[in-house]
Amino acid sequence: MATIDETAPVIVRLSIKIDAPLTTVWDLHTDIPAWPTWNTDIERATVNGPLRPGSSFSWRTHGLDITSTVHELIPGERIVWGGPAAGITGLHVWTFEQNVDHVTVHTEESWSGDPVEAAVDQLGEALQASLADWLSSLKTRAEQAV
Repeated sequence: MATIDETAPVIVRLSIKIDAPLTTVWDLHTDIPAWPTWNTDIERATVNGPLRPGSSFSWRTHGLDITSTVHELIPGERIVWGGPAAGITGLHVWTFEQNVDHVTVHTEESWSGDPVEAAVDQLGEALQASLADWLSSLKTRAEQAV
C-alpha cells in the first residue's frame, strides 16, 4: 500500500465529513478534467489515458505546473498520486470512508525537496490551506449534487 513520505519536512493530514453518497464524492474527485469546475485553485487538469496505477495527469494550481503519477487506485476507497513540481516532491493519499449517513474523506500529503527545506513553515502553511480549500470545495460540490 502506497503511503506518504513520513520523513518529509512537510506533512499535512486533514479530514472532512461530506453529506453525499460515496459514488458522488468519488466520481467528483476522480473526474480530474472537471476539477477546475469546482475547485477554483485549479486552473486546468488533463488525464493522459485511463485513470489507473501508472497513468499520469497534468494540472496547474497556485502557479505550478504539475504532472502526477497514480501509484494506487482502489475504486471508491483510495487513490494515491505523486510527482515533482518546482523541486518539490509531493506524495498524496486520499481515502474515502462510507459511514451510515455521510462519507469521510481523509487526505494526507508530504512535501520534500530543497525548496521545502528552505521554507518549511511557509510551505507547510500553504499546503495546509490548499488542502483545506480542496476538501471544502469537494464537500460543497458533492452536497450540491444531492
